Amino acid sequence: MVKRIPKGRVARGRKLGMLAAGQAARGATARLSMIGRSERAREVLAQRSTLDAAEQLVDVLGSMKGAAMKLGQMLSVLDLELVPESHRERFRAKLAVLQDQVQVLPFATMRGELEAEYGSLSTVFRDFDEEPIAAASIGQVYRAVLRDGRQVAVKVQYPGVEKAIQSDLRNLALFAKLWTSMWPALNGGGVIEEVRKNLESELDYRQEAHVQHLVAEQYRGHPFIVVPDSVLEHCRDRILVTEYLDSKPFSHMKTLPDAQRDHIGELIYRFYLGSLFERGEFCGDPHPGNILLAADGRVGFIDFGLYNRMDAADIEFERQVARAACERRAEDLHALLAGRGIIDPAAEVEPAECLEYIWAASAWNLADEEITITSELATGALVSAIDPRASEFRAMRHQMLPPEHVFSRRADFMTFGVLGQLVVTGNWHRIAREWLYGDPPVTSIGQVLAARATA
Repeated sequence: MVKRIPKGRVARGRKLGMLAAGQAARGATARLSMIGRSERAREVLAQRSTLDAAEQLVDVLGSMKGAAMKLGQMLSVLDLELVPESHRERFRAKLAVLQDQVQVLPFATMRGELEAEYGSLSTVFRDFDEEPIAAASIGQVYRAVLRDGRQVAVKVQYPGVEKAIQSDLRNLALFAKLWTSMWPALNGGGVIEEVRKNLESELDYRQEAHVQHLVAEQYRGHPFIVVPDSVLEHCRDRILVTEYLDSKPFSHMKTLPDAQRDHIGELIYRFYLGSLFERGEFCGDPHPGNILLAADGRVGFIDFGLYNRMDAADIEFERQVARAACERRAEDLHALLAGRGIIDPAAEVEPAECLEYIWAASAWNLADEEITITSELATGALVSAIDPRASEFRAMRHQMLPPEHVFSRRADFMTFGVLGQLVVTGNWHRIAREWLYGDPPVTSIGQVLAARATA
């Protein structure tokens, strides 16, 4: 039987408080390009206390849905091969809850939400399949046919989820304990306020509909990527109606031959990370459940509740940091980070440590070489980056990530995790040079897109 979503601040705060009290993050050492990284990550994840803490985190956040579950989705990048065999099946089942297999609510419960907006369903829909095709953190998705014959996907918010999220947002102090134990850089009131704004925006399906419409327009006619358009006239505050995309899920993509997975991986990389530098905007929610393989072979992207735009000056800062790291200009990198207040001058962080820390987390797109991204590598980098206290980068525990960069870093790590689950190979640095240096493309995808842009 499906349990109801706890809504009240006290009830949800109690669950989070108990969880925060029991959490203890662990770290890893060594650079991504060093074999020791994976071995150290294996040792870290093999610790019984870490396994227990991660299991507890998944259990609590997965059952709560809403804002709490969004935090838990970060764990979905964990590589099961790093988890001891005795725990692996249990972890696989728990992590599935945080991907595209969320526990569903019966249609009888969801029907009330639809009828509250439309009255009788027959006024809008010719047919409505009561079996959901997807379930996520704040809503369930159904397949339907409009009165005019168009096939659509209908995302409906869970009853009470708005109150649940509002309760979570009022309990942000407890969230902060979780974030700062797992990711010391996520500290400070500005970061909390940035997270609050983004999570509140996810509740507004009308806003998401308009964002998705704009992104769909940007990718209309794209040779490799498709974004299903929203059907604005039928969207409501709590109901999102979009074109139905005939497609197969991420789990199918994982079974494809190497060349096809590499092709898909490059498109995922370009969509989630390249868009920031190319258009000043990006989707902050890379996740296997949001990536589909359309029947025509294009890669489809959905879910634009966490969509971010960044000022040109902030984008340029990220570009300069990446370039300094690529070129191993440690002194310049240190000056950039210190000038932005990311590192505390009083902490006496050495330039070399700044450089090696960034390479530990991001060597996959800094190194000018072909790299096969596995979940093992993604997990090793994530574990090292989120808790520098337990690694060789101890001074980096004093870093303070500015609010405007919170979700771009989240997008980096989540994209890395998604690519690791797909197991893809590429020279990611050479692709990134298109937006970091303005270099001509070296991949066939990049060349086609460049020719299309100048046509």
